[in-house]
Amino acid sequence: MKKIHLINSLLVLLLITSCNSKKEEKKEEAKFLVTSPIKKDTIIIKDYVSQIHAIRHIELRALEKGYLKQISVDEGQSVKKGQQMFQIMQNVYQADLQKAAAEAKVAEIELQNTKLLADGNVVSANELAMAKAKYEKANAEVSLAKTHLGFTNIKAPFDGIMDHLEVREGSLLDEGELLTTLSDNSKMWVYFNVPEAEYLDYIMSSEKGSKKVVNLLMANNKQFNQSGIVETIEADFNNETGNIAFRATFNNPDGILRHGETGSILMKVPFKDVIIIPQKATFEILDKKYVFIVDKDNVVRQREIVVGGELPHLFIVSKGLSENDKIILDGIRMVKDKQKIESEFVEPKSVISNLALYAE
Repeated sequence: MKKIHLINSLLVLLLITSCNSKKEEKKEEAKFLVTSPIKKDTIIIKDYVSQIHAIRHIELRALEKGYLKQISVDEGQSVKKGQQMFQIMQNVYQADLQKAAAEAKVAEIELQNTKLLADGNVVSANELAMAKAKYEKANAEVSLAKTHLGFTNIKAPFDGIMDHLEVREGSLLDEGELLTTLSDNSKMWVYFNVPEAEYLDYIMSSEKGSKKVVNLLMANNKQFNQSGIVETIEADFNNETGNIAFRATFNNPDGILRHGETGSILMKVPFKDVIIIPQKATFEILDKKYVFIVDKDNVVRQREIVVGGELPHLFIVSKGLSENDKIILDGIRMVKDKQKIESEFVEPKSVISNLALYAE
């Protein structure tokens, strides 16, 4: 019996020792890394959805009625300024010019005869003036007929790229009928909408008078090989969206960009003396962001923050934190509000340097 009692006592002692050991292990596991926000100047790259437009994009329309005799170009073709593109049948317009020229010749002869009579005081000065006016009118009719005839030859008004052909040879055209569109893609205007608050930050900053350099991320997620310059800001805000349109100009020497494309403008936005924390120290509840603060008694407190910008691995906090606060860096899923913990402090600069991020 004594042996059994002794064995039981040893088992109880071992069990207590094991439990204490596990508690100590749990205590050791409950030590959390904490750090502080860091305050510094930085730059973030913001992206804005954009629409790409050719610097000149026009509709080519027929200025005269008639049959389309010839199309000298093809869809998607590059054309040079002054190059022949379309020709409308000219017969009627040539006949009108010949008629106007003949009438001008008659008016010229009448003017010469009237001038001779006026020199001999046979007719009055008024009759001479009337003859001169008829001659000038006839010459004007000749100029008008030449203009109409010229409109039958439709030439490229500038270097550009043709779009879809809206008509075919032999079509009967009405005055003003659309033939095609022409785009000058040597430079591109890229429009993007900026929220009111960001517009005010920009217009009140030292960059206001300078031309801001931006980049373009194309639809294939590659960056365009030319930088652009923000040149103009539209006059009015869109009351429905609260945005205002900016326009950046990009050179397009290789013709990569085309009218109507989409992309994203990448613009550097400077932030001065802002609070920065690692993204991994935050969590979300119903679209709101939070961190766990550790107070002087090592008690965890949940706190909501407002994110003012984003960098790789980092958040810029515009509201909710100061550089003197201590936040849990790792293991935020293992703690809860008002829990007392053991912590180990890590210097903010050390934390940032190990996050493989860039913050200027």
